[in-house]
Amino acid sequence: MAALLVPALMLVLAVMVAPMVLLFRYSLNLYSPTDLMVSAVTAQNYVAAVADPYYREVLAATLRMAFTCTLIALAAGFPAAYVLARMGGRWKAWLTLLTVFPLMVGNVVRAAGWMALLGNTGAVNAGLKAVGIGGIELMYTPRTVVLGIVTVVLPYMILTLAAVIEGIPRSVEEAGLNLGARPFTVFRRVVLPLSLPGVIAGSALVFILCMNAYATPVLLGGAQFKMMAPAVYDQFVRTTNWPFGGALAFILLTVTLGLTLAGSALLQRRYRAR
Repeated sequence: MAALLVPALMLVLAVMVAPMVLLFRYSLNLYSPTDLMVSAVTAQNYVAAVADPYYREVLAATLRMAFTCTLIALAAGFPAAYVLARMGGRWKAWLTLLTVFPLMVGNVVRAAGWMALLGNTGAVNAGLKAVGIGGIELMYTPRTVVLGIVTVVLPYMILTLAAVIEGIPRSVEEAGLNLGARPFTVFRRVVLPLSLPGVIAGSALVFILCMNAYATPVLLGGAQFKMMAPAVYDQFVRTTNWPFGGALAFILLTVTLGLTLAGSALLQRRYRAR
Protein backbone atom coordinates (compact mmCIF):
# COMPACT_ATOMS: atom_id res chain seq x y z
CA MET A 1 0.00 0.00 0.00
CA ALA A 2 2.82 2.39 0.80
CA ALA A 3 4.18 1.95 -2.72
CA LEU A 4 0.98 3.49 -4.10
CA LEU A 5 1.89 6.78 -2.41
CA VAL A 6 5.23 7.05 -4.20
CA PRO A 7 3.97 8.59 -7.51
CA ALA A 8 1.94 11.26 -5.69
CA LEU A 9 4.81 11.94 -3.29
CA MET A 10 7.29 12.33 -6.14
CA LEU A 11 4.92 14.69 -7.96
CA VAL A 12 4.51 16.86 -4.85
CA LEU A 13 8.28 16.96 -4.31
CA ALA A 14 8.94 17.89 -7.94
CA VAL A 15 6.16 20.47 -8.35
CA MET A 16 6.00 22.09 -4.90
CA VAL A 17 8.90 21.26 -2.60
CA ALA A 18 11.79 21.59 -5.07
CA PRO A 19 10.78 25.07 -6.34
CA MET A 20 10.30 26.27 -2.75
CA VAL A 21 13.74 25.02 -1.76
CA LEU A 22 15.27 26.74 -4.79
CA LEU A 23 13.43 29.97 -4.00
CA PHE A 24 14.64 29.85 -0.39
CA ARG A 25 18.20 29.45 -1.65
CA TYR A 26 17.72 32.48 -3.89
CA SER A 27 16.49 34.50 -0.91
CA LEU A 28 19.86 33.99 0.78
CA ASN A 29 21.75 35.51 -2.16
CA LEU A 30 22.60 39.18 -2.71
CA TYR A 31 21.28 41.49 -5.41
CA SER A 32 23.59 43.31 -7.81
CA PRO A 33 22.41 45.86 -10.41
CA THR A 34 24.91 44.45 -12.90
CA ASP A 35 24.95 40.71 -12.11
CA LEU A 36 21.35 40.66 -10.78
CA MET A 37 22.11 37.91 -8.28
CA VAL A 38 25.34 37.18 -6.44
CA SER A 39 25.74 33.83 -4.71
CA ALA A 40 25.90 34.16 -0.92
CA VAL A 41 24.45 32.79 2.29
CA THR A 42 23.08 35.73 4.24
CA ALA A 43 19.89 36.83 5.95
CA GLN A 44 20.38 40.40 4.76
CA ASN A 45 17.25 40.36 2.59
CA TYR A 46 15.07 39.20 5.47
CA VAL A 47 16.52 41.83 7.79
CA ALA A 48 15.99 44.55 5.18
CA ALA A 49 12.38 43.48 4.59
CA VAL A 50 11.53 43.41 8.30
CA ALA A 51 13.30 46.70 9.00
CA ASP A 52 11.67 48.58 6.12
CA PRO A 53 8.54 50.46 7.36
CA TYR A 54 7.00 50.26 3.88
CA TYR A 55 6.96 46.47 3.79
CA ARG A 56 5.82 46.28 7.40
CA GLU A 57 2.82 48.41 6.45
CA VAL A 58 2.19 46.26 3.36
CA LEU A 59 2.20 43.13 5.54
CA ALA A 60 -0.10 44.83 8.08
CA ALA A 61 -2.50 45.86 5.29
CA THR A 62 -2.47 42.29 3.97
CA LEU A 63 -3.28 40.92 7.42
CA ARG A 64 -6.12 43.40 7.91
CA MET A 65 -7.56 42.54 4.52
CA ALA A 66 -7.26 38.78 5.11
CA PHE A 67 -8.89 38.89 8.56
CA THR A 68 -11.69 41.17 7.32
CA CYS A 69 -12.47 39.04 4.27
CA THR A 70 -12.34 35.81 6.30
CA LEU A 71 -14.80 37.12 8.89
CA ILE A 72 -17.17 38.46 6.22
CA ALA A 73 -16.99 35.18 4.27
CA LEU A 74 -17.72 33.21 7.47
CA ALA A 75 -20.66 35.42 8.42
CA ALA A 76 -22.12 35.37 4.92
CA GLY A 77 -21.28 31.76 4.15
CA PHE A 78 -22.68 30.08 7.28
CA PRO A 79 -26.39 30.74 6.53
CA ALA A 80 -25.93 29.71 2.90
CA ALA A 81 -24.05 26.57 3.96
CA TYR A 82 -26.80 25.68 6.45
CA VAL A 83 -29.50 26.04 3.80
CA LEU A 84 -27.44 23.99 1.34
CA ALA A 85 -26.79 21.25 3.90
CA ARG A 86 -30.43 20.97 4.99
CA MET A 87 -31.94 21.19 1.51
CA GLY A 88 -33.00 17.96 -0.13
CA GLY A 89 -34.05 16.76 -3.55
CA ARG A 90 -32.98 18.09 -6.91
CA TRP A 91 -32.87 21.67 -5.66
CA LYS A 92 -29.82 20.80 -3.60
CA ALA A 93 -27.96 19.67 -6.71
CA TRP A 94 -28.83 22.89 -8.51
CA LEU A 95 -27.86 25.03 -5.53
CA THR A 96 -24.55 23.18 -5.22
CA LEU A 97 -23.91 23.75 -8.91
CA LEU A 98 -24.64 27.47 -8.52
CA THR A 99 -22.22 27.60 -5.58
CA VAL A 100 -19.46 25.87 -7.54
CA PHE A 101 -20.07 27.81 -10.77
CA PRO A 102 -18.07 30.95 -9.75
CA LEU A 103 -15.01 28.74 -9.25
CA MET A 104 -15.05 28.03 -12.97
CA VAL A 105 -14.36 31.69 -13.75
CA GLY A 106 -10.80 32.97 -13.35
CA ASN A 107 -10.02 35.69 -10.83
CA VAL A 108 -8.85 38.07 -13.56
CA VAL A 109 -12.10 37.67 -15.51
CA ARG A 110 -14.12 38.14 -12.33
CA ALA A 111 -12.17 41.29 -11.41
CA ALA A 112 -12.68 42.63 -14.93
CA GLY A 113 -16.40 42.12 -14.46
CA TRP A 114 -16.33 44.16 -11.24
CA MET A 115 -14.42 46.88 -13.08
CA ALA A 116 -17.10 47.00 -15.77
CA LEU A 117 -19.78 47.15 -13.08
CA LEU A 118 -18.21 49.60 -10.61
CA GLY A 119 -16.02 51.77 -12.83
CA ASN A 120 -16.59 55.49 -13.32
CA THR A 121 -18.37 54.70 -16.59
CA GLY A 122 -19.67 51.35 -15.36
CA ALA A 123 -23.20 50.06 -15.03
CA VAL A 124 -23.72 51.28 -11.44
CA ASN A 125 -22.67 54.87 -12.12
CA ALA A 126 -24.60 54.88 -15.39
CA GLY A 127 -27.73 53.86 -13.50
CA LEU A 128 -27.12 56.52 -10.85
CA LYS A 129 -26.69 59.23 -13.48
CA ALA A 130 -29.88 58.09 -15.20
CA VAL A 131 -31.87 58.89 -12.05
CA GLY A 132 -30.12 62.21 -11.49
CA ILE A 133 -27.50 61.15 -8.96
CA GLY A 134 -23.89 62.12 -9.59
CA GLY A 135 -21.22 59.55 -10.15
CA ILE A 136 -19.67 57.84 -7.12
CA GLU A 137 -16.05 56.73 -6.84
CA LEU A 138 -16.44 52.99 -6.35
CA MET A 139 -13.23 51.66 -7.87
CA TYR A 140 -9.74 51.60 -6.31
CA THR A 141 -10.90 51.60 -2.70
CA PRO A 142 -10.29 49.04 0.08
CA ARG A 143 -14.03 48.33 0.21
CA THR A 144 -14.02 47.30 -3.44
CA VAL A 145 -11.04 45.01 -2.84
CA VAL A 146 -12.86 43.41 0.11
CA LEU A 147 -15.92 42.86 -2.07
CA GLY A 148 -13.86 41.33 -4.86
CA ILE A 149 -11.88 38.99 -2.58
CA VAL A 150 -14.96 37.87 -0.63
CA THR A 151 -16.77 36.89 -3.83
CA VAL A 152 -13.72 34.80 -4.79
CA VAL A 153 -13.38 32.90 -1.50
CA LEU A 154 -17.05 32.64 -0.48
CA PRO A 155 -17.74 29.38 -2.40
CA TYR A 156 -14.85 27.66 -0.59
CA MET A 157 -16.30 28.68 2.77
CA ILE A 158 -19.83 27.58 1.86
CA LEU A 159 -18.81 24.18 0.53
CA THR A 160 -16.52 23.44 3.48
CA LEU A 161 -19.15 24.39 6.06
CA ALA A 162 -21.95 22.57 4.25
CA ALA A 163 -19.96 19.32 4.22
CA VAL A 164 -19.67 19.44 8.04
CA ILE A 165 -23.23 20.65 8.75
CA GLU A 166 -24.60 17.74 6.72
CA GLY A 167 -23.10 15.41 9.33
CA ILE A 168 -25.04 17.04 12.19
CA PRO A 169 -28.27 15.06 12.75
CA ARG A 170 -31.36 17.18 12.35
CA SER A 171 -32.82 15.37 15.38
CA VAL A 172 -30.28 17.15 17.61
CA GLU A 173 -31.71 20.53 16.63
CA GLU A 174 -35.27 19.27 16.98
CA ALA A 175 -34.50 18.01 20.47
CA GLY A 176 -33.28 21.45 21.50
CA LEU A 177 -36.41 23.10 20.09
CA ASN A 178 -38.67 20.56 21.81
CA LEU A 179 -36.96 21.34 25.12
CA GLY A 180 -37.98 24.97 24.78
CA ALA A 181 -34.82 26.56 23.39
CA ARG A 182 -35.19 29.42 20.96
CA PRO A 183 -33.87 28.92 17.39
CA PHE A 184 -30.92 31.26 18.01
CA THR A 185 -30.07 29.39 21.21
CA VAL A 186 -30.13 26.10 19.32
CA PHE A 187 -27.80 27.61 16.74
CA ARG A 188 -25.43 29.00 19.38
CA ARG A 189 -25.43 26.01 21.72
CA VAL A 190 -25.85 23.12 19.28
CA VAL A 191 -25.22 23.87 15.59
CA LEU A 192 -22.26 26.20 15.92
CA PRO A 193 -20.22 24.03 18.36
CA LEU A 194 -20.84 20.88 16.29
CA SER A 195 -19.90 22.68 13.06
CA LEU A 196 -16.69 24.10 14.54
CA PRO A 197 -14.46 21.70 12.54
CA GLY A 198 -15.94 23.17 9.36
CA VAL A 199 -15.42 26.69 10.69
CA ILE A 200 -11.78 25.87 11.37
CA ALA A 201 -11.16 24.28 7.98
CA GLY A 202 -13.09 26.89 6.00
CA SER A 203 -11.54 29.85 7.82
CA ALA A 204 -8.02 28.44 7.41
CA LEU A 205 -8.52 27.85 3.69
CA VAL A 206 -10.09 31.26 3.09
CA PHE A 207 -7.46 33.06 5.17
CA ILE A 208 -4.65 31.48 3.15
CA LEU A 209 -6.35 32.46 -0.13
CA CYS A 210 -6.88 36.03 1.10
CA MET A 211 -3.28 36.41 2.24
CA ASN A 212 -2.04 35.36 -1.20
CA ALA A 213 -4.57 37.27 -3.32
CA TYR A 214 -2.96 38.92 -6.34
CA ALA A 215 -5.25 39.65 -9.31
CA THR A 216 -8.11 41.15 -7.30
CA PRO A 217 -6.02 43.69 -5.29
CA VAL A 218 -4.10 44.73 -8.42
CA LEU A 219 -7.14 45.25 -10.64
CA LEU A 220 -9.64 46.57 -8.07
CA GLY A 221 -7.27 48.34 -5.68
CA GLY A 222 -5.14 50.21 -8.18
CA ALA A 223 -1.50 51.19 -7.95
CA GLN A 224 -1.86 52.84 -4.54
CA PHE A 225 -3.26 49.76 -2.82
CA LYS A 226 -0.54 47.32 -1.80
CA MET A 227 -0.63 43.74 -0.57
CA MET A 228 2.16 41.23 -0.16
CA ALA A 229 1.52 39.10 -3.25
CA PRO A 230 1.71 42.06 -5.67
CA ALA A 231 4.79 43.33 -3.77
CA VAL A 232 6.49 39.97 -4.32
CA TYR A 233 5.57 40.07 -8.00
CA ASP A 234 7.04 43.56 -8.36
CA GLN A 235 10.37 42.43 -6.95
CA PHE A 236 10.62 39.47 -9.32
CA VAL A 237 9.32 41.07 -12.52
CA ARG A 238 9.77 44.84 -12.35
CA THR A 239 12.97 45.27 -10.34
CA THR A 240 14.36 41.74 -11.04
CA ASN A 241 15.52 41.57 -7.43
CA TRP A 242 15.00 37.84 -6.99
CA PRO A 243 16.77 37.52 -3.61
CA PHE A 244 14.64 40.22 -1.99
CA GLY A 245 11.50 38.89 -3.70
CA GLY A 246 12.27 35.42 -2.36
CA ALA A 247 12.67 36.83 1.14
CA LEU A 248 9.31 38.62 0.90
CA ALA A 249 7.69 35.42 -0.36
CA PHE A 250 8.98 33.38 2.58
CA ILE A 251 8.01 36.07 5.07
CA LEU A 252 4.48 35.94 3.62
CA LEU A 253 4.53 32.13 3.76
CA THR A 254 5.78 32.05 7.36
CA VAL A 255 3.25 34.60 8.63
CA THR A 256 0.38 32.90 6.79
CA LEU A 257 1.17 29.40 8.03
CA GLY A 258 1.99 30.59 11.54
CA LEU A 259 -1.29 32.46 12.00
CA THR A 260 -3.28 29.67 10.32
CA LEU A 261 -1.81 26.98 12.58
CA ALA A 262 -2.16 29.14 15.69
CA GLY A 263 -5.79 30.00 14.94
CA SER A 264 -6.66 26.40 14.08
CA ALA A 265 -5.02 25.12 17.27
CA LEU A 266 -6.93 27.66 19.37
CA LEU A 267 -10.27 26.75 17.83
CA GLN A 268 -9.55 23.02 18.10
CA ARG A 269 -8.71 23.42 21.79
CA ARG A 270 -12.01 25.19 22.31
CA TYR A 271 -13.81 22.45 20.36
CA ARG A 272 -12.28 19.71 22.53
CA ALA A 273 -13.18 21.65 25.67
CA ARG A 274 -16.81 21.77 24.57
